[in-house]
Amino acid sequence: MNRAQEKSQRLLQIEKLLWAYPEGLTRAEIARRLGVNRSTIGRYLQKNHLPPGIYEDDLDGNRLKLDRAADLTKATFSLHEIMAIHLATRLLATRTDKQNPHAASALRKLGMALQRLDQNVSGHLLRSAAAMDEAAAYRDPVYMDVLQKLTEAWSSARKVEVSHQMDDGRVFTYKFSPYFIEPYAVGQTAHVIGLREPPGAVRTFKIERLRSAEILREGYEIPADFDPTAMLSNAWGIWYTDAEPVTIALKFHPRVAQRVEETRWHHSQELSHEADGSLLWRAQIAEPREMLPWIRGWGSDVEVLEPAELREEMMGEAKATAEQYGWFVSSSPSGKSNTLNDFFGE
Repeated sequence: MNRAQEKSQRLLQIEKLLWAYPEGLTRAEIARRLGVNRSTIGRYLQKNHLPPGIYEDDLDGNRLKLDRAADLTKATFSLHEIMAIHLATRLLATRTDKQNPHAASALRKLGMALQRLDQNVSGHLLRSAAAMDEAAAYRDPVYMDVLQKLTEAWSSARKVEVSHQMDDGRVFTYKFSPYFIEPYAVGQTAHVIGLREPPGAVRTFKIERLRSAEILREGYEIPADFDPTAMLSNAWGIWYTDAEPVTIALKFHPRVAQRVEETRWHHSQELSHEADGSLLWRAQIAEPREMLPWIRGWGSDVEVLEPAELREEMMGEAKATAEQYGWFVSSSPSGKSNTLNDFFGE
């Protein structure tokens, strides 16, 4: 290994070390943790020639710290990989009600990097980034600050102190170890899963309801058996339970059957066709109530067959909706309305 390679490897070790210690380290502490002489570290980390992304905090004992807002990584992408990232970022932009300048910045960097190869795709990437930047009406500094703190804490394995606001306005403070951050398209929100103290158990926070977050010095370890993919495998979105999943059976009208088939709504779904052209849709879902907004969206083109509790809830909603529009439940022997008079009672 030549001198340049050795220096590059050593600086990478230092970056990883500083990332794990957001409070910073002195040169002596870095040397001790890397098992080298302090003079060696001094050569790599001279006060006036620090590597990009590393700075010396004069107000904190001259500790060396990593600037987490700096460009810390480099990567190369193929055209098709860039398009995949573009689609993911656009989905983020259209399925969240919060402005995210980091997403716009990432998209802009991709667009600029691609300019010399393809003006068509790069132009769209840059325009998408500009549109995301202009969404000032959706800027929420509290949300962005909390999300950034959670991201840094997750990356450096540091606990955070969070303030969580309940539906009734009460605010509670917890010590929290972030394990995973998950977007939730249905509610245009993001959630963080982790260990909450108290009660010392895994819980999920809707990030929009966190009013503050402060990174603590105390570290944590994500359990080896924690698998967010497995945890959320039966969830419709973000709701999960330790209980067995529930079988959901829906019957879709022939006029929407093809549309339903076009999308894989859940990994466990099973489809079958009826003689009249209707579509039976079945899946194993952790918490059926999480599906209600999606089911409601199909209106009268879907009928809940099971479970009974979900069917009864939808029946109740249908009755309430009818009454809201001045209709009433038919008293015909068949239990079905035959004419408009049955609905309006004329």
